[in-house]
Amino acid sequence: MNRQEREEAIEYVLRNARDNDVRFVRLWFTDILGNLKGFALNVAELENALESGKGFDGSSIEGFARIDESDMVAMPDPTTFRILPWRPRQNAVGRMFCDILTPDGKPFEGDSRHVLQRNLERASRLGYTFHVGPEIEFFYFKSAESPELLDSSGYFDQSASDLATDLRRDTVLMLEEMGIPVEYSHHEAAPSQQEIDLRYTDALTMAETVMTYRLVVKEVALRHGVYATFMPKPIAHINGNGMHVHMSLFSGDRNAFFDADGPYRLSKLARSFAAGLMRHAQEITLVTNQWVNSYKRLTPGFEAPLFITWAPINRSDLIRIPSYRRGKEESARIEYRAPDPACNPYLAFSVLLAAGLEGIEKEYEPPPTVEENVTEMSEEERGRRGIKTLPGSLLEAIQFAEHSDLLRKALGDHVFTSFIQNKRIEWNTYRAQVTDFEVKRYLPIL
Repeated sequence: MNRQEREEAIEYVLRNARDNDVRFVRLWFTDILGNLKGFALNVAELENALESGKGFDGSSIEGFARIDESDMVAMPDPTTFRILPWRPRQNAVGRMFCDILTPDGKPFEGDSRHVLQRNLERASRLGYTFHVGPEIEFFYFKSAESPELLDSSGYFDQSASDLATDLRRDTVLMLEEMGIPVEYSHHEAAPSQQEIDLRYTDALTMAETVMTYRLVVKEVALRHGVYATFMPKPIAHINGNGMHVHMSLFSGDRNAFFDADGPYRLSKLARSFAAGLMRHAQEITLVTNQWVNSYKRLTPGFEAPLFITWAPINRSDLIRIPSYRRGKEESARIEYRAPDPACNPYLAFSVLLAAGLEGIEKEYEPPPTVEENVTEMSEEERGRRGIKTLPGSLLEAIQFAEHSDLLRKALGDHVFTSFIQNKRIEWNTYRAQVTDFEVKRYLPIL
């Protein structure tokens, strides 16, 4: 935004804070691993913070691979000001997302928000706005200590005694109170699993919406005495949590992915975007699926993608082409089904966009669609058809990622290096553990 727009936005925040008895304002940012961070300031400091930012210890941005204490500046974005509806109305609490700057006022290369802004600028130079719509799944459990289910319901089930119905209702109302539009909510396929779908919007707004969404879901659950989790695979024998991401590029008000005469009503640009995602899928999976537990979800039999294929209907594919509705050209899109909701949304949207733009700029052609069940094909058949698989473990994902020029370019050297360092720390910690599986299987016989 230009200076005049920022001054008008600042004045709006100050007036809104006065009118709503705001006493504290939380300045939020996201660390490399996608954890929400922040600190609260007294409203008396608000105007100064909006003009000059507030200093803090920047080592908190680095995830597990923390560096020595370093000075950074949190510069609030006044357009993101919202009042937190779960806090008291008297002496209310507001929040703003921040850009992280170095002490000399330059963008910090380790800031997830800056990474996404930089990738969006690349799309803008090509004349496009990147729009996304995630389907975010989560579980309700009785506590954080064990995955004890609240219900035995299934996909789209309605039950008069279902506590989750009230939980979803309260969550939707709280999200909308914060200005976050929700399209619909429902019970998902697994027992105690839920989904609340957000209205399609630009990627930066959506990244911040995802961060807010995850906190709101947990706050509402806590109020009802239960626990909500976005863990990718908390229970071995049922479906895990996914975050399918619907994507399109707009040129002004025109959906650049739509072509009435193209295959599946997709333009050549959309097909090249999909081809870029498929060609670079193995490299970007470390970001879209960043935890050891993420790869417990990406296993056969649980409606999660394993193979790098695409199709209009088949839900075992990495990329699905949702049905086009006549007269709704803006709905033409592709759905990338690998990500899980425990990712860093700023970085996930960045690498998805970078891979798609690479396909556009290099005019990649996608392979033929695969409408058969890929999991039932023999390994020889998949090899003959050139069907590759996503990484099968965090270690394998690290190995694909650390040699990826595309990933380094999308994330920047700082985040690329720090992210991989964080993931190696996690993998080394995990592989040193002795699991219940090993004890039960080997102790009696070895």
